[in-house]
Amino acid sequence: MVAELLTQQRVAVSAIYGLEEWITAHEVLCRPFLSKITTITAAELKKISSLSTPHSVLAVAEMPKILPEIITDRVCLYLDGIQDPGNLGTILRTADWFGIPAVYCSADCADVYSAKTIQAGMGAFLRIYTQEVALEQLLAHTPNRMVWGAVLGGTKLAQIDLSGPGVLVVGNEGRGIRPDTEQLLTHRITIPKHPESRAESLNAAVAAGILMAKIGLSE
Repeated sequence: MVAELLTQQRVAVSAIYGLEEWITAHEVLCRPFLSKITTITAAELKKISSLSTPHSVLAVAEMPKILPEIITDRVCLYLDGIQDPGNLGTILRTADWFGIPAVYCSADCADVYSAKTIQAGMGAFLRIYTQEVALEQLLAHTPNRMVWGAVLGGTKLAQIDLSGPGVLVVGNEGRGIRPDTEQLLTHRITIPKHPESRAESLNAAVAAGILMAKIGLSE
């Protein structure tokens, strides 16, 4: 993840603390950052890292600047109150896998740049455009576009075409999509469960993954 951080332009790198063997192995990547690199020992890395078993290097990066970028020609994801950073990171990682270009978040979503989100996302924050924005504001930039939402009692997923420009809304882990957000949906969709299933619900990240797989099959 740190190696990838050094190859991109969106997120500025402030400092790098690495074991000598990591710096040597990544000599070419490290050359432009020599003034920001500090060689440390494994014991020192363990002291400064939030991980119980840190792996060779730690980087300090600046928060990326939020650009007023609204992607209008693809299906994007909107997260309505996802609160678990592990779920958020998993959703970003899955969005990266299926080629979802942007994941927009409501104001009460977990922090995209928290340590747990970054770890669960496996660097997806470097490749997926993210922005905190109200759904109303997002739709104001993209009028007349489809707005699908994952709810109970909607049209079965197999009967829905998720191709073309649109926004796919995934709700909070416990309450789902909030009522005022649901009013903005143009299509309500449901992931049907097996008749013999006794599960009450799907994990939010799993549900989002199933929906994104459908997008991948529809495009």
